[in-house]
Amino acid sequence: MKIVILDAYTSNPGDLSWDGLENLGDLKVHERTAPEQVLERCSGYEIVLTNKVVLDPENIKKLPELKYIGVLATGTNVVDLNFAKERGICVTNIPGYSTDSVVQHILAFMHHFSSKVSVHNDAVQEGKWVNSVDFCFTLGTLNELSGKTLGVIGLGTIGRKLAKVADALGMKIVAAHQSSMNRLALPFEVEWLPMDEVFARSDFLSLNCPLTPETDKVVKAERLRKMKSSAVVINTGRGPLVDEQALADALNRGTIAGAGLDVLSTEPPSGDNPLLGAKNCVITPHIAWASREARERLITIATDNLSAYLSGISKNRV
Repeated sequence: MKIVILDAYTSNPGDLSWDGLENLGDLKVHERTAPEQVLERCSGYEIVLTNKVVLDPENIKKLPELKYIGVLATGTNVVDLNFAKERGICVTNIPGYSTDSVVQHILAFMHHFSSKVSVHNDAVQEGKWVNSVDFCFTLGTLNELSGKTLGVIGLGTIGRKLAKVADALGMKIVAAHQSSMNRLALPFEVEWLPMDEVFARSDFLSLNCPLTPETDKVVKAERLRKMKSSAVVINTGRGPLVDEQALADALNRGTIAGAGLDVLSTEPPSGDNPLLGAKNCVITPHIAWASREARERLITIATDNLSAYLSGISKNRV
């Protein structure tokens, strides 16, 4: 069985092992693959693994040997699922591998704006504590998370884990009303509200929903105007959940206090993205998922998916 990984570097930049996959067949690993290289590198392979490299119908129909596509991520937008199904190609993904890492990253954003650790470290390193007349000093108001309100847009696996942790910290949880969610047995108290009211009530607003026509630009100018001036928007979901110009304007005008973003509408972003340089906007380069532990789980699940397929068992098939 011939197996090829098209873009291995993101999942494994060299600190992990592909031994599990090597035990399942003849494995070829490419760190990165450009669009014009896809066909050549997939030709003759029955198993193709991809993270962000697109496998479109034009390429798939030229790959008669292809039987299995393993997406090394949760989202499967890099594969035309309907076309793959028509061709009898099995497509699998990796669900649930990064929940703890993403929740940790969201909390890091929350602590950044509440405790201002990096701001004070920078000041200390610049000599401001050495030259202080007092034994301590603060740069801006420091806040506790306890008692604050966390708005969660999307109470899926990540949203529920985030809410559970926030509840343990003493935060109040509000979420956008969805009838199906009301039937969930949740280990914390949630106040279900209309979407606009979630924006209005939140001290921190976390986007953990999928990108759909209904959630495209769910963060928009009119909702930002409803928020507290002390509120912070956090997005670790998908970039297009946010109207980036509207958010940049709200930050620069002081309509809200800050934003913590791990995703943008285009990645890598263009130099003219309005959020680059926006006031109180903290941006990380899509790394919330990328802890070593999460990447280990990703590789393990990818291996298990393929092993199950080779044994005639359907596992994480989409």
